[in-house]
Amino acid sequence: QVQLVESGGGAVQAVGSLRLSCAASGRTFSSYALAWFRQAPVKDRVFVAAISRSGSSTYYADSVKGRFTISRDNAKNTLYLQMSSLSPEDTAVYSCAASPTSSTSYVLGVGAYNSWGQGTQVTVSS
Repeated sequence: QVQLVESGGGAVQAVGSLRLSCAASGRTFSSYALAWFRQAPVKDRVFVAAISRSGSSTYYADSVKGRFTISRDNAKNTLYLQMSSLSPEDTAVYSCAASPTSSTSYVLGVGAYNSWGQGTQVTVSS
């Protein structure tokens, strides 16, 4: 497994922006498809965005499409989530996750991810 540590969360006003980072250590970073998930208070964890091992393929939840951008830098072992046009509905704990895969595409399905970060809080005020 790979160890993941998120950073970059915080408090921001509506329509503002934040960039989350997820630093990885352990096994070969480029062997993993990656994703961001989020969990709002008293709600289930939900998928936000996914990215393939090379970074060439991405997929977004409808709720963030056009506002969030997932990217990765395999040389720096880091995953990113650029968030813009934030709204209070985006308030949640954001977690990154890694899925060991031989696929060249992104991976969907929370069950495929076996490494998780501890999460970083994002709070958006109106």
